[in-house]
Amino acid sequence: MKRITVLGSTGSIGRSTLDVVSAFPDRFGVFGLTAGNNTGLLLAQIKKFSPKFVAVPEKAACELLRKELRGLQTEILCGIEGINTLAGMPEAEVVISAIVGGAGLLPTLSAVKAGKTVGIANKETLVMAGDIVISEAKRSGAVLIPVDSEHSAVFQCLGSYEKRSVRKLVLTASGGPFEGKKKNELEAVTLEDALKHPNWSMGRKITIDSATLMNKGLEVIEAHHLFAFPPDKVDVLIHPQSIIHSMVEFADGTFIAQLSRPDMKAPIAYAMSYPERLDNVITQIGWETLQPLTFRKPDTDTFPCLGLAYDALGEGGTMPAVLNAANEVAVQAFLDRGIGFMEIPAIIKKVMDAHKVKPASDLDGIMEADAWARKNAAKEIES
Repeated sequence: MKRITVLGSTGSIGRSTLDVVSAFPDRFGVFGLTAGNNTGLLLAQIKKFSPKFVAVPEKAACELLRKELRGLQTEILCGIEGINTLAGMPEAEVVISAIVGGAGLLPTLSAVKAGKTVGIANKETLVMAGDIVISEAKRSGAVLIPVDSEHSAVFQCLGSYEKRSVRKLVLTASGGPFEGKKKNELEAVTLEDALKHPNWSMGRKITIDSATLMNKGLEVIEAHHLFAFPPDKVDVLIHPQSIIHSMVEFADGTFIAQLSRPDMKAPIAYAMSYPERLDNVITQIGWETLQPLTFRKPDTDTFPCLGLAYDALGEGGTMPAVLNAANEVAVQAFLDRGIGFMEIPAIIKKVMDAHKVKPASDLDGIMEADAWARKNAAKEIES
């Protein structure tokens, strides 16, 4: 039985991970859970899965959990240090990194340094510090298995093929709730409109990222680090049906694609069971009733966030961390109804334009750039 630690257990990916554990109790057990503010759901998860360790960032949540769990065998760890410690504990074979945003970087890196099999759903880790994470994985022997449906698809399509035989990686994007819209149609969209994703059930932040196409931009940067392909060999296609999750184009003009219904339990289960595949994880595709599959190039004039991500990757150094931090601040402001939808990319661009790129050679420099970008994004929002 594999022991699993879930970083971010109360989020969308964390909940789906625990659904997979529940469906295969003879294959997986929960060693550790970490979560943020959703203490009620975390309590329910603890009582159901009986993890040996739980870690939360806030002292008040620690005290509440210790009170509610008095007499149980679960040990509660407090603070960011506690989360990082749990992520690297030797008892868990697999760590699922599902904390949303830049907050997932340090605990994910702890798991990588400990040589774990790490299922990476937290794309921001590789966006901010991809070179460092990949270097540490090589040093420690950690195995990085992508959990994003697109990167999981590429991972599966690449298989054992030699890199020189690959022409391009093609990431697909649903286009989100505003697929096919033009810029003038997006000026007055509401938060409620932006949160209505047509295919996927995701957290609020990633749903907005999908609506702006920033999610796909972050995935381009993540793919660059995971698979060691330059930006001009990572393409994006809008595919509204979300059946083909990504493709690999080979030098001979052929393609291999990975297809399934849009259900995150499939890539999660694959990361947990790799290199095996589990039985009947998701509902099969009914080929005879499947709607036509369509594709088109993304409209980066209407959705500039994708272009900004390519720009950040091209600049390199600390610019991807700045892109990510500015986006997180701008998206939160939109979620708080402080700015309009089309102000998100405008704020990100202003922050990027003001940034003087430095090498991303150490965590201190990356975290300094992250803090700088958050401060400047907040200033732009206030003005």
